[in-house]
Amino acid sequence: EVALDRKLRVLLVEDHETVRHGLKLLIDREPDLEVVGEASDAAQAIECGALSELDVVVMDISMPGVSGIVATRRLKELRPQLPVVSLTRHADQTFLEELLRAGGSAYVLKQSPHAELLRAIRAAAAGQQYVDPALVHHLAAPFTSAERKRTGRTSSRLSDRETEVLRLVAQGHSNKEIAARLNLSHKTIEV
Repeated sequence: EVALDRKLRVLLVEDHETVRHGLKLLIDREPDLEVVGEASDAAQAIECGALSELDVVVMDISMPGVSGIVATRRLKELRPQLPVVSLTRHADQTFLEELLRAGGSAYVLKQSPHAELLRAIRAAAAGQQYVDPALVHHLAAPFTSAERKRTGRTSSRLSDRETEVLRLVAQGHSNKEIAARLNLSHKTIEV
């Protein structure tokens, strides 16, 4: 659990130096956030000896060599409780699913307003999952009434239990909280 009497310590993992520098400036100007480390690729992030000194990792998904998703998986093996915020230009359900399987805490689009990244960092540090609202809208499109009319599909493909889990996720509950509330395992909720 993160102490409230100090800044959240952030590691930035981004292969483009100019983007990384801009992110550092953006994060460091926040009174409760501080960039304490930078890495230009996933291998550097994994080798970072000070993982125990971090509260959150902000990681680009698309990097040369080891992808951000693979790096997230490896970081979670080294320090399971370390939240990883993925930053990407890909508004794609497959990327989101892979990130969640890897143990990522948040998914933010690079093209979104910078406030989304700051919200994601804070939510991840608080143990919550965060998905960029622009992506949620994209993923929800098949379930909207206009899309149902266009495709002729009238019923949701989600079960009652899946709908309940989705509702609780949307309310900001963690997988652990949802598992306890529904009397299911944490792994079942993740799936």
